[in-house]
Amino acid sequence: MRDTVAEVRPDLLSLASEVVGEDPFARVDDGTKFAQPAIFCASLAGWEALGRPAGEFLAGHSLGELAALVAAGCLNERDGLELVALRGKLMQESGERAGDGSMLALMGRGAAEHARELAEGHGLAVANDNSPQQVVLSGDRGGFPGAEAAATELGLRVIELPVTGAFHSPMMAEAVPPFQAALARVEVHPPDRVTVLSAVTAAPFEDVRAQLAQALTMPVRWRETLLALRELGAERFLEVGPGKVLTGLAKRTLRDVELAHA
Repeated sequence: MRDTVAEVRPDLLSLASEVVGEDPFARVDDGTKFAQPAIFCASLAGWEALGRPAGEFLAGHSLGELAALVAAGCLNERDGLELVALRGKLMQESGERAGDGSMLALMGRGAAEHARELAEGHGLAVANDNSPQQVVLSGDRGGFPGAEAAATELGLRVIELPVTGAFHSPMMAEAVPPFQAALARVEVHPPDRVTVLSAVTAAPFEDVRAQLAQALTMPVRWRETLLALRELGAERFLEVGPGKVLTGLAKRTLRDVELAHA
């Protein structure tokens, strides 16, 4: 990731080091407070490397919403990066203080169908509804053994994710007020000739500040967001940023579309 940013957007790499206080790429494995700014920079650098392609719609998965809003002209880069750095720091600290929280991925046919009952039955929350075959639960680890046993009986595979907290769940509530305060201080502009969808509502953003704050504790409705984009007429989906995870999720969710990644 770092090489692309250093080559395409060295100014963004310098800004990230200034905002974070050190090079976030050097500590990307030390928690989300460093990983989020690094991924944000890599996403914008990937978009730059492609010539800032103009599409009709933009959307982002969790952190990716902020990169999408910057690409759409709703937020300037520095504000976006400062929000991302604060978001990562608050989420990591909130996770550390909230208790023994983590995330549990359910994979296999029927994951989306059974996720809510598994979450509610074991004191967990649906955090990421990624595709019909992949949903992530979030919450206190005390509920994981029961949820894993029940999911296995349903024929699902279960993997605990290596994260520092129960993201996109009520255990992130402590992070919301300071993030709201930071959002209140930035300028938000209408998107520049593009529609940006919120993964909180699976619909175009209506209140950027409110929905970005809600995203800390609400599920990422990515499967529904992909379906909404298709319903709006999207036929070609381009993933910008590190990896090909979102391309894989789109392949499992949509039919008769063109998929590409940077």
